[in-house]
Amino acid sequence: MSAPTPTVLWSRHESERAGTPLLVMFHGYGADEEDLFGLAAQLPAGFTVASVRAAEPAGPGYAWFPLRTDLSYSLDAVTAAAGVVEGWLDGVRHQHTSVTLLGFSQGMCLATTLLRHRPADYAAVVGLSGFVVEADGHAYFDDAATAAAKPEIFWGRDQADPVIPAASVDYTNSWLRAHTQLTKVLYTGMWHGINAQEMAHVSEFLTLKVLN
Repeated sequence: MSAPTPTVLWSRHESERAGTPLLVMFHGYGADEEDLFGLAAQLPAGFTVASVRAAEPAGPGYAWFPLRTDLSYSLDAVTAAAGVVEGWLDGVRHQHTSVTLLGFSQGMCLATTLLRHRPADYAAVVGLSGFVVEADGHAYFDDAATAAAKPEIFWGRDQADPVIPAASVDYTNSWLRAHTQLTKVLYTGMWHGINAQEMAHVSEFLTLKVLN
């Protein structure tokens, strides 16, 4: 039985997507596909933006995978969620010149998990106030191929973010520096969120790394 197709909000009609670079958005825990979609207007106009809804009900919205109160998780649940999104992406990527991933909070976990499975599939990844999961040798994660490819990643966060545990931040910092071409920017007064300055930096990053 095939996996269900996720709910997706698109910035362009299907007839206008062919030949454009695709930017796929993954929301955070308890949100939905509309949460980040408003940011599309602050991104380079050349992209087709697709904002995807997670499948797991959580609070007022949805989650990519269940989180315990200490923000721990099951790697099998993480990879199952990534597999559903990857299956959907495989059905649409042929229309586009490239695929870039943008994830906020838990959405960054999903974006980087997809990258670590098939790093050659993606032009770049943008991670906002999130973290990278600890793979513990799980077969889904091809970190050797990722390190060899050195993909372009933007990671923005506030050092005073009250949500992401320090241990997860430390692991993410070490993993990104070892496996990617990292653009890391710190913000103040943003907490666990996104601000206009960060979106301006994301737009510059995408223009430089994907569109040029």
